[in-house]
Amino acid sequence: MSLRNLLLAGVLGLLGPGSVMSAAAEALASLPTWVIDPATPGANLPPAGRSLFDQLFAVDRNGKAAIELPFPFPALLARLDAQLAQDPASPLPPAKRILIPLGRSLQRTAAAPDYFAYPRVVVAVDGEPASAATLFLKDRLYIGYQEKSAVLEVISYNEAAGRFEFQLVKDYRAGGQPQVVYAPRMVCFACHQNGAPIFSRALWDETNANPQVSALLAAGGRGFYGIPTERGVDVPYAIDNATERANRFALTQRLWREGCGDADLSARRCRAGLFSAALRHALAGGQVWLPDPDFEQAVSAKLRATARHRWPGGLAIGNPDLPNRNPLQGMTIWPANDAARTVFSNVPARFEPLAPRPPQALWQAEAPSAVSTLIAGLAEFVAAPDRGRLEVALSRQANVVTERVTASCQIEASAPASRWSVRCAPRPGQSGPTLAGILSVVAGRPTSGHLSRLTLPGGTALSNLELLTVGRSSAAGAVFLPRVNGRLARSAEGNAIHRLEFRRSASNPASGEVVLEIRLEFSAVERAMAALIESTKGETLFAPDTIPRQAMMAAVFKQLGLPAQPTCCAAAQTLPAPRLEVAVLAPGARASVAVDGSLQAFFPYCAACHRTAETFPPNFLAGDSTQVAARLRQCAPRLYVRLAMADVPAEQRDKTPMPPETVLPAFATDVKGWHASPVRATLLAQVDDWLHTETGQPPNLKQLLAGGYEALRPCLAAP
Repeated sequence: MSLRNLLLAGVLGLLGPGSVMSAAAEALASLPTWVIDPATPGANLPPAGRSLFDQLFAVDRNGKAAIELPFPFPALLARLDAQLAQDPASPLPPAKRILIPLGRSLQRTAAAPDYFAYPRVVVAVDGEPASAATLFLKDRLYIGYQEKSAVLEVISYNEAAGRFEFQLVKDYRAGGQPQVVYAPRMVCFACHQNGAPIFSRALWDETNANPQVSALLAAGGRGFYGIPTERGVDVPYAIDNATERANRFALTQRLWREGCGDADLSARRCRAGLFSAALRHALAGGQVWLPDPDFEQAVSAKLRATARHRWPGGLAIGNPDLPNRNPLQGMTIWPANDAARTVFSNVPARFEPLAPRPPQALWQAEAPSAVSTLIAGLAEFVAAPDRGRLEVALSRQANVVTERVTASCQIEASAPASRWSVRCAPRPGQSGPTLAGILSVVAGRPTSGHLSRLTLPGGTALSNLELLTVGRSSAAGAVFLPRVNGRLARSAEGNAIHRLEFRRSASNPASGEVVLEIRLEFSAVERAMAALIESTKGETLFAPDTIPRQAMMAAVFKQLGLPAQPTCCAAAQTLPAPRLEVAVLAPGARASVAVDGSLQAFFPYCAACHRTAETFPPNFLAGDSTQVAARLRQCAPRLYVRLAMADVPAEQRDKTPMPPETVLPAFATDVKGWHASPVRATLLAQVDDWLHTETGQPPNLKQLLAGGYEALRPCLAAP
């Protein structure tokens, strides 16, 4: 399926069945634009900045910067955890880790046949920074470790470039000299079609959350870097959530960069309004704020109009979700035979990350949630320590207007009177708070409380509020400080719900009223943003560029009167330039070494992924002419299968075709064009000839796959 048809299928799949036929013609005329085009991975090396992985492990040794990685792997995990805040309510580590012995990564066969002795480890950071002085790694750093190949595969965010970087650490072993290099992005995008991390859907049966997988891991009696073999679904669920959030970064960056227009004053005001709304969203814990008319005019209308013009079909969001796969489905006993074990590493076409995935969702300018989606996405760029500093700054603002809102209450006292059950609502014809909760009572006086819910006009909707008494309470009532998860409760507008007072009627103990004091302190943020727009920094902070997270927060804090804080990771500023391990040939490029004419035809379509320094995927086009010829013949059975799969209907394929269908536009073709291509026919004929010469008979696809794809000899001969 071509990318155009894939987009069309995605559009129709996201529409209701009743509107599919009527929408088909319109969808064809105005297809969405990919947020990340799977066929356009971008420059292999960072166009700006460095990855967070580089910054985290950069050190200065006698004036010379380098990347130093802790070893063994548990030491690296400990270093990661030390950067992150521990959730006191969770027994899980801040950096989540799972074991995947039979997975779908490029390293899937590295441990063969000892898959359960050397499982791949997947690590995802989903914890907040431990302090304002540590890096913001949440949802931005993912590591895969395969001990047998001594390789770390790293996906790490680059804030300056506004994208995820793909990296490799090689020779990560005892006595080794770990080398950090950037990976060819075309190789990575073949599976990571969204330009970000990918992960399985529930129930995550490849991981040690699968009891059968867990039991086989435990049976070997080998420890796995301090990671328990028995694991529920809590960790893979957390990783799944992290990849979902990470997947939206690209949409947020693109809308920030292009959605408000260019660099004129109205565009800068639009971006300033968006970031102000994101700070409001972060302070309010994700409550949905109802925008005022000024915001609707300066931000919402501007964003929608620009987006309609630039992306009339909307923006297609890449899909990070792989179908759940149980590699042990139907197995009763793990085989002792090596060849039989290898069969279980095969990944059928329907489970392959290489298979084209339709968009996960469409962002459309006219959708009711279009603006709120962007605001929530921008709020993901506000770290918890920054939110905490913002709360401190707002609490110190002087001359803040305090608003008082009231509601009448019904109070039910238990017998004996150890608690009051309260329900409050505005008087008829008035607006105000609505709440329900329990007050704990000692000697007739409220001492603490809990609200199951609290709502206010304007979108405020809070639940599970803790009430802490202020001063001395009495039988007539008490004053409380409302808290949500240990933080000051806030309205959807971002204002502090400073105090909550219950007053019990002297004449009727079953009734009373509640008074809420709300400090309208978020106006200080709006004033700070207005000042920044007019300042010399405004043209940079609100430019059509990547989100300047750190610079923006520093500028806001300065406007609010907070002192500057030292920045992290100075050593990363003087690291040697990022590098690839070997030069990468662009799609369509001819061989850079002298090879026979029959071999030359493989380079334009295969070299971008298979002329590298890596053995996963197999680098059968690396080396001189003699080496390339030998490796191509060694790989002939697998090459034949992959080339011939283009002739097989998608639903009947055992394996995905090569080149991957999502990257065919990079070769100036598509699925239909590649199927009919004389080049593919030439390549297939050449491989056919090699196999015919070797076996004495023409190759037969069904016979080649009789024992399963992984039973075919590997593309690279054993050293």
